Amino acid sequence: MKALILASAVAGLTALTACSTNMESESATSKAPAARVVGDPRACIPINQINESTVHDNQTIDFRVGGQTYRNTLPLSCPSLGFEKSFTYKTSLSQLCNTDVIFVLRNTAGSLERGAGCGLGMFIPVELEKTR
Repeated sequence: MKALILASAVAGLTALTACSTNMESESATSKAPAARVVGDPRACIPINQINESTVHDNQTIDFRVGGQTYRNTLPLSCPSLGFEKSFTYKTSLSQLCNTDVIFVLRNTAGSLERGAGCGLGMFIPVELEKTR
């Protein structure tokens, strides 16, 4: 019995290590432009003040709120988000929060279908670095 528990624990740790390595490699290959953090993370941003959202890859979205850009790095990679570059959400609040789920919008034969659901991360105020 103890051997079975130990084997299960080792298998679990191996799986976690593989997930961690995979997430690190996905973050390392982000297509998002370089940015400098300019403030404290926020849990929510007001929906009525979102001017624009830019999907960079399966894990990174920049939200333009007034004159400020907030980078949201999703905790996990969101399948097809980087390819489709569009998403939707439904919330009963007037804010989009890190507890909300977005859904990839898939363009299939000219109609939009809801795809994978993915959780948001914290909204980090950033200043995008100028490209040379």
